[in-house]
Amino acid sequence: MSSVYLYGAVVIYIILGSIVAFLARKDMEMGVMEYFLDDRKTSGFVAALSYSATTFSAFMMIGLAGFTYSGGVGALGFELVYLSGLSLVAFFGPRFWLIGKKNNYVSPYEMLGDRYQNQWIAVVSAISACFFLIPYLAVQLMGVGYLLSGLSGGEIPFISGVIIAAGLAIAWALIAGMKSVTWTDSLQSLIMMVVSILILFFVVYQHLGGFAAFFGRLSSEYPEFLNVPGPGFFDFKTFLALSLPWFFFSISNPQVSQRLFIPRDLKAMRTMIIGFLGFGFVYTIVSVVWGFSAKLLIPGLANADMATPQLLASEYVPTVLALTAMVGITAAAISTVDSIMLTLSSVVVRDLFKNLSDQRDIKQLRIAKISIIVIAIFGLLFAIQELDLIAALSVASSVGLLVVVPSIFGAFFWKGATAAGSLSSIIIASFTAVYLQFSGWQPFGHGAGIWTLLVSTLIFIGVSLLTEAPREKADEFIDYLNKECEAKNIL
Repeated sequence: MSSVYLYGAVVIYIILGSIVAFLARKDMEMGVMEYFLDDRKTSGFVAALSYSATTFSAFMMIGLAGFTYSGGVGALGFELVYLSGLSLVAFFGPRFWLIGKKNNYVSPYEMLGDRYQNQWIAVVSAISACFFLIPYLAVQLMGVGYLLSGLSGGEIPFISGVIIAAGLAIAWALIAGMKSVTWTDSLQSLIMMVVSILILFFVVYQHLGGFAAFFGRLSSEYPEFLNVPGPGFFDFKTFLALSLPWFFFSISNPQVSQRLFIPRDLKAMRTMIIGFLGFGFVYTIVSVVWGFSAKLLIPGLANADMATPQLLASEYVPTVLALTAMVGITAAAISTVDSIMLTLSSVVVRDLFKNLSDQRDIKQLRIAKISIIVIAIFGLLFAIQELDLIAALSVASSVGLLVVVPSIFGAFFWKGATAAGSLSSIIIASFTAVYLQFSGWQPFGHGAGIWTLLVSTLIFIGVSLLTEAPREKADEFIDYLNKECEAKNIL
């Protein structure tokens, strides 16, 4: 496909997205709460679209489709585990919102530091998040780079796509903070959903004879791809190691859990959760079927992550549809990038440099905007390494973020949880995650995700039992939530 067409589509997308971002800025007060959380006034509909766009990034149409291309139907089970993990949002979401509104928390780590009465918990959690989320941010940039390079047949260099994505994400995050991100996310999520469905139906009915013929051909040519564990990529231990971090994604990843602070009320929270569930299920099915379609039409790819770019660049997809799909996938990636940058910048201001919280909003925002640019540069440097398997890298990032899961459970439900338990579990489990993933060691055949969560949980419980909890804060925190949840009939 001509690079002129691709650049033209990107320019149109930039114009539309920038208009939306500047409209979001109109009449907006530039305070910390407004910039990072849209002043906790986001409607349920916008929150649902933003949550969806932030979560379902380049990972889906490129990473999950690539997983399906190489690993078969196990990829569907892998992603459905994530959707089942949304039960955690139904349970934790209202509690995050209630306590966040009461105590004016901006970041989830600020909440943990206050609950355990130890600022070092917020600091080490923030450092861990920055370390593990930079690669995940880079994955999104890589997705755009692979897409533009693949569609143009190499006319557009990989690095150009990466730079375009990074530049747009920076601009839209800086313009109006969370409000800009949620509004552009809404536009981007609608684009990526509508476009992906249209192209999928076109490819299946135009070139594969409809869904019945599609599945018939798939079962005939690649029967092992429809069986569990599949052609060899997935076995039970691999599936468990990859899926476990995904199950806890909604509370372990700060760019996602921070979204639980932004709905304007609990009704909007419910709308967000229900809307995301519907969006996620449909988009998962679309991405998996897309990966199978690429397997049938373009077999033998050396890099599974190129399945989507190669299919869009092929004769099977008209240029107009391919360009629109490119915009949709680019939109999905950029929505995640600007969300991560915004969240990590809030973590820098509110957790790493707590003294900034005592400064005027204008100083905090200045530091936050500088942080966004620095974070983007680190993501850019990681992305240009052009590492393979976007899906695997995404999961690797989520493995490291599992370290805070026991502390989050303890904060809400165990008055005996202690700061020492939280701090030691986060630190030791972070080193465990890094060592296991870099060394490739899998004790008893189980991957890093299993051991990271196990180590974090055991240390958290063991050390908490041996040390003293901040009883006054624990009573205040948990009793307030129990009272509010009972009054509002929340599980």
